[in-house]
Amino acid sequence: MPKVTKKTLNLRGNVLDLSTPVVMGILNITDDSFYAGSRVPSVDQAVERARTMYTEGAVFIDIGGYSTRPGAADISPNQEADRILPVIEAIVKAVPDVWISVDTFRAAVARQAVEAGAVLVNDVAGGTLDPAMFETVAGLQVPYVLMHMRGTPQTMTGQTTYPDLVPDVLFEIQIQLQTLRNLGQMDVIIDPGFGFAKTPRQNFQLLNRLDAFQAFDAPVLAGLSRKSTIWRTLNIRPEDALNGTTVLNTIALTKGADMLRVHDVLEAVETVKLISSCQQIL
Repeated sequence: MPKVTKKTLNLRGNVLDLSTPVVMGILNITDDSFYAGSRVPSVDQAVERARTMYTEGAVFIDIGGYSTRPGAADISPNQEADRILPVIEAIVKAVPDVWISVDTFRAAVARQAVEAGAVLVNDVAGGTLDPAMFETVAGLQVPYVLMHMRGTPQTMTGQTTYPDLVPDVLFEIQIQLQTLRNLGQMDVIIDPGFGFAKTPRQNFQLLNRLDAFQAFDAPVLAGLSRKSTIWRTLNIRPEDALNGTTVLNTIALTKGADMLRVHDVLEAVETVKLISSCQQIL
C-alpha cells in the first residue's frame, strides 16, 4: 500500500488542508534582500502589501527581517526583532484572515514573533544555527519549516560539495527531522533549500528529484521565486525572472510540492489552480 503523506497543518487549533497546494507570499522588512521588489520600508506599506497578497490568494505571509542572500550583512537578534514585530502585530490586526509565518533562524526571534501573532516558523538553517530553535518550536507547538542549508548566509556558497547531492540532502534533513520529532514537534514542512549551499546545476537536480522528499511523510515547500538559478541561467535580472519562476513552480507542483513561497502571489495562485485542475482529470 503506498505511503500517504501528511497533508494538514494545525494552526492555533485550525486545521489547514494542503491537499491542494497553497501559496506563501514573501514580505522582507530589510533593505538588502536580493530582489528589491520584496522589500518594504514601513509598517503601513507592509500592511498594504500583505492585504494585496491575501486578496490575490496567499494563505501565508512570510515576514523576514534578516536578509539571507549570499554574502548578506549580519544583524543582531534585537535589530531583527525590531524590524518584524511591529509588522506582524499590524498585519494580524489589519488582515486577520491571513496566516503569518516568521522567517528566522533565531529561537528568541521566533518566540517573540509567535507571541506577536505568527503561527509558523520558517527556519532557513533547519536548526543548525541556533541550538535552542528545536526546543523552542516544539514548546510553542507551531508548524516549522525545516530547510536544508550548510554554513551561514555569509559562507554557504563555499559549501556546495556533495558526493551524491539528493541522498546527501535527504540524509542531512533526516537527522534534523528525527531530532525534532523526538522533541514532540508534530507539524514539520520540508524545504530542500534551493539556492542555499547549492549551485544552479544542483538546484535543477533537486527540482528534478523533488518527489524524493515525500519520503519524510511531511508537506514539501518549494522556494524558487526569482532566485539566481533562474536569472543566471537566462542571463537576465531578478526583476525579469517572473516567467522563469512560474516555469519552475509548475515543475515543483508536478513533483509534489505542497507550498510555494513566492514574491508574486497572483501568478503562483493561478499556477496552482491550473495544475490542480489538470491533475483532477487524470
